[in-house]
Amino acid sequence: MPATLADRLEVMFASLKEKREEVVGLLVGEGPQLPPLARQLDSDGDGVLNKAAKEAGFTGKSKSVVEILVPTGLKEKRVLLFGGGAAGKADENDWIMLGGSSVAKLQSANCKAASLVVEVDGEAELPDHEIAAAMAVGALLRSYKFDKYITKKDADEDSATANKLGKLVVHCAEPKKAEKAFVRQNAIGRGVMLARDLVNEPANVLGPVEFAERAKALEDVGVDVEVLDVKELKKRKMGALLAVAQGSSRPARVVVMRWNGSKKSAAPVAFIGKGVVFDTGGISIKPSAGMEDMKGDMGGAACVVGLMHALAARKAKVNAVGVIGCVENMPSGDATRPGDIVTSMSGQTIEVLNTDAEGRLVLADIMYYAQDRFKPQMMVDLATLTGAIMVALGKNYAGLFCNNDELAEGLLAASKATGEKAWRMPLDKAFHKLIDSKNADVKNLGGRWGGACTAAAFLERFVTDKDTPWAHIDLAGTAMDAPKNEISQSWASGWGVRLLDRLVADRYES
Repeated sequence: MPATLADRLEVMFASLKEKREEVVGLLVGEGPQLPPLARQLDSDGDGVLNKAAKEAGFTGKSKSVVEILVPTGLKEKRVLLFGGGAAGKADENDWIMLGGSSVAKLQSANCKAASLVVEVDGEAELPDHEIAAAMAVGALLRSYKFDKYITKKDADEDSATANKLGKLVVHCAEPKKAEKAFVRQNAIGRGVMLARDLVNEPANVLGPVEFAERAKALEDVGVDVEVLDVKELKKRKMGALLAVAQGSSRPARVVVMRWNGSKKSAAPVAFIGKGVVFDTGGISIKPSAGMEDMKGDMGGAACVVGLMHALAARKAKVNAVGVIGCVENMPSGDATRPGDIVTSMSGQTIEVLNTDAEGRLVLADIMYYAQDRFKPQMMVDLATLTGAIMVALGKNYAGLFCNNDELAEGLLAASKATGEKAWRMPLDKAFHKLIDSKNADVKNLGGRWGGACTAAAFLERFVTDKDTPWAHIDLAGTAMDAPKNEISQSWASGWGVRLLDRLVADRYES
C-alpha cells in the first residue's frame, strides 16, 4: 500500500508470560476488576495498583485511565490502568475504540516501545484474542498521521519525534490466534489508511491520472485493475463525465477494480465512487473561502479504493467491483457552461444549470457503466455530493438514500456495528418533479430546498434496472474535516471503508 503512514507503529503479539516493555498498559474491568496478571503485578508491588486506583477514584469505566510512575516492587517503570468497562456489554467496535484511546495514552508516555496486556477477567462477547486484535487495529488507526510534506521541525519536535511510540507489543493468552484475527483487522485498517492518504493528498500531487495510478497499485493485493483513458471514455459515450473534465488540462480517468473471491457465476456487489480530485465549481465558481478543502471532493472514490484493498487483503469470499470516476472541475475556455446540454452514457440528456453540481454527472455515467457491464446484485455509490446533507445531518452522520429496504437495513446495521453513522433520507417522486427540465430529460439542479434529496433523485434516474438494489451515500460531512474520535485524528477520516466491509461480511460473503 502506498501509505504515508510509513508503518510508524509496529504491532506484534506475545503471550502473557513473555517479557514486557518498561511501559505497560493493563486492561481493567469495571469494579475495578483486575485480571489475573494485573493481580499478580499488584501483589508483587505491595498492592500499588489497587492503592493507585482507589486514590484516583478509578472504577474501570471504559476509556478511563490511571498512570503510575515507577511503581515500587515492579520492574516496569510506568504502569497505566485502562478502564475496559463492562466487558460483557462491549462489542468489536468498542474494543477498537478502546485500542485507539489506550495507545494515545501510551504515546504520551514518551517511550519508543510499550506493552498492552489484554486479559479480560469474566464473561465477554468476544474471546481475548479477538479483543487483542481489535484493540491492535484501533491503535494503528489512532497512530495514523499525514506529515509527509513537513520537512522542518524545531529541536523540541525532533526530540519528541525521536521518542514517539514505534512498537506496541500486545500480550494475550493466545497470541497465535490473535495474529490470525489481526490479519482481517489489519486488512481493513490498511484500507482505511489508504483512503485517508488519498483524501489528504494535495490536488497538485493527486490528479486524475495519479489517482488512477494509486488505484492500479491494488494489483499488489490481487485486485484486477483496468484504467479507461479519455479515448476509451469517448468510445463509451460518457458525455456527462467528460463534460465535467473538459475545463481542466488534466485528462479524466475511470478506474475499474475487480476482486473475484467467489464463484465465477456469482453476480458481484458494486461500489461506485465520485473522484473529483479538485472542485473549483467550474464556471459556476465557488467562493474562495474554504476552497482548499475541495481537494477532498474525491472522498467517495477514496473509500471505494480503500474498500477494495480491504476485501482483497482479507481474501473476502465475494465478487466485488469498484468503479471510480476521476476528474478535475476547472473553469477555462473549454469548460462546460451553465445552460449546456450533454448526453450521458445511458442516452439521457442533462441540462447543466450549475457546473458546481458536477459530481452527479460523473456518477451518472459510471453508475450506468457498472450496471450495464457487470449486472451487479446490488450497487452502492458514495460521494461528497452536497453541502445540503451537512445542513440536514451535520458532520457526524452521512446521508443514506436507498431504493431497497433490505439493503438499507444492512447498511444501517453495519453503521451501528462500526460506529460510522448513517441516517436514512427519503427518495420520493416529489423530488423528481423538481429536476424535470423543459429543455432536456433532466436538469442537474433542483432549486434551493432539499438539495441532498434532489441530488439523490437525479442519481436514481440512472439506476436503469429498477430491480437492482441501490444505495446512495452522501458523505460530504464525514469524509473530511469530520469530528475527531478515538481512532481518527486526521483531517481525512477514511469514513465508509469499515462500514461497507462489514456490510459485505455480514450480508454478501458466501
